[in-house]
Amino acid sequence: MIDLVGYGAFFLTTALIFSLITLGLNLQWGLTGLFNVGLAGFVAIGAYTSALLTTPADPARLGGFELPILIGWLGAMVVGGLAAALTGIATLRLRSDYLAITTFGVAVVVQLVALNAQKLTGGPFGIGFIPRPFGGLAETPLLFNLSNLAIVSMVTLAAYIALEHLSRSPWGRVLKALREDERAAISLGKSARFYRVQAFAVGGAIMALAGALQAHFIGFIAPDNYLPILTFQVWVMLILGGSGSNLGAVAGSVLVWAIWAGSGALTSVLFSAEQQARAAALQIVAIGVMLCVILLVRPSGLFGDRPRRLRTAKAPSPAAPESSGP
Repeated sequence: MIDLVGYGAFFLTTALIFSLITLGLNLQWGLTGLFNVGLAGFVAIGAYTSALLTTPADPARLGGFELPILIGWLGAMVVGGLAAALTGIATLRLRSDYLAITTFGVAVVVQLVALNAQKLTGGPFGIGFIPRPFGGLAETPLLFNLSNLAIVSMVTLAAYIALEHLSRSPWGRVLKALREDERAAISLGKSARFYRVQAFAVGGAIMALAGALQAHFIGFIAPDNYLPILTFQVWVMLILGGSGSNLGAVAGSVLVWAIWAGSGALTSVLFSAEQQARAAALQIVAIGVMLCVILLVRPSGLFGDRPRRLRTAKAPSPAAPESSGP
């Protein structure tokens, strides 16, 4: 029973970290309509920034300032937000698929830097010995997992409340107006580029914070943690939960991660070690089947805005006036 509770806490902690990434994507795409497929790069920026600020000094690489974990998280948000703002300034003149290609290129560049800048990032070996918020409880897995769950839950809840407030504020209404009809919003004196850069920067800062939380939760990071499959997972979480809904972002993250982790555990039981590589593809198949089923039932996702159906009754056309004969 204790092991089951500990695993449940570990599972929810991971799911809530994914929820934080999905909340950042929902601000960019669901609220503003910015097609970002390079989110793995911003998660990596946050993870490496916090790790470099908080780890002990290492003569083999730069960094290692041994700052408090909270400073590492704040630093991750600042660097991630600045990186997203610079990316936004350079790319937000692009639209739809062109913006997607550019942001994907940014993520690839970040991963290649993490892989090759060995003096800074540790290269393919990554960065270890990242301090954990409750490292002293590591010998008691149940307390350790519950403590991590508590702190990740508080951070995710704070981000959720802040984004809910922002989405209902005048700033959020401008973002929605730009998403729905950019020309109409510009005609009212709103700067599309200015607001989009802000949304992109805030979303990037939230993703970077999620990367920092994950780094300190696991205690180790490497470039392989930020492959494009991460972007695929988060996009599926947002689509299933409902684009434009912060509640949907959280619910979709928990649901998709449950299926991802459950299918992984099932394949490890049903298949031998030699078949594991082939069986791992079943995880993506399971996610794809679930995506099709839910979107067939609810095209807007579990908590997305349902399309309004305007039921207009056909009024009888007035009879043409009789022409009076001569």
